[in-house]
Amino acid sequence: MHQNSSILNSKKNIFTIGFYNVENLFDIDNDPKTRDDDFTPSGKKTWSYERYQDKLQKISAVISQLGIEQSSISPVLIGLVEVENETVLQDLINHPNLKETPYAYVHYDSPDERGIDTALLYNKQHFELLDSKAYPMFIENSRGNRDYTRDVLWVVGKLKGDKIHLLVNHWPSRKTGGENTDQKRIDAAINLQEIIQTIYATEPDAKIILMGDFNDNPTNESVHDYLVTEEFHNPMKHLFDPDSKGTTCFQGKWSLFDQIIVSKNFLEEHTDKLSFKQAEIFDKEWLKIKRGKLKGSPFRTYIHKWYQEGYSDHFPVYATFTKNES
Repeated sequence: MHQNSSILNSKKNIFTIGFYNVENLFDIDNDPKTRDDDFTPSGKKTWSYERYQDKLQKISAVISQLGIEQSSISPVLIGLVEVENETVLQDLINHPNLKETPYAYVHYDSPDERGIDTALLYNKQHFELLDSKAYPMFIENSRGNRDYTRDVLWVVGKLKGDKIHLLVNHWPSRKTGGENTDQKRIDAAINLQEIIQTIYATEPDAKIILMGDFNDNPTNESVHDYLVTEEFHNPMKHLFDPDSKGTTCFQGKWSLFDQIIVSKNFLEEHTDKLSFKQAEIFDKEWLKIKRGKLKGSPFRTYIHKWYQEGYSDHFPVYATFTKNES
């Protein structure tokens, strides 16, 4: 009993912040304003109520267990991408796996053609929401027309009394090839830097956390050269190994597109301030494909049009922070 209480005490001052690309968390209803037809009962993926409920069960199970080896509670904040709307967020936080945790969410509809958005869940017991805003990404395609992609979600609030800013991202994909789309993600990094500078203009010592599916690795130009400037530290960089470790896998090669990046003032050692501890990939065996040529990669919901009954094609990531509470 004494040992268990000492473990709980050691976890008491540790809090986790997570990020998860949940791979097409759609409800079953057709939205006439977006291209969500595949994710309807009559659509190409024959998305049904039963499949939707199974998806909610799986995603909520992952969130509930994210970082609990280090902390006594599930994440106090978790950024999400590929969520369709408020309905799926409400269903997610009301799921039995999560309903004991007082989660609320921040969400705005984005102009993405498929209707997928960014969002943030927050534990109301630990995080006081102060303000939020959706910043549109102004990115052009190869023809010079605007590429309607996901907004950047900015949220500011007090975590354990410390004011922090969070920016949740889902940058343009590599579907037409990395080199063909590199400039879009460099433009996204430039857009994001402009948002960061507006924060610093009014709050020079702001504590900022950048998170998202950047569709680029920590070593790619958009992230390494344009985003992670001298004010920031990317703890994900040392976790990345294209041969063996990442958050998503394609043709046997790993990528670490899902990242949490912190401003360097989180690295300062203050027992009474929120301090960054470490970052991790949540790549438990039960989140992986068990056999076949894709063995070891994320156990996803679909492979093309074929239903797999999995979780997501991405592993989630999380960062641990400490703050001593009197």
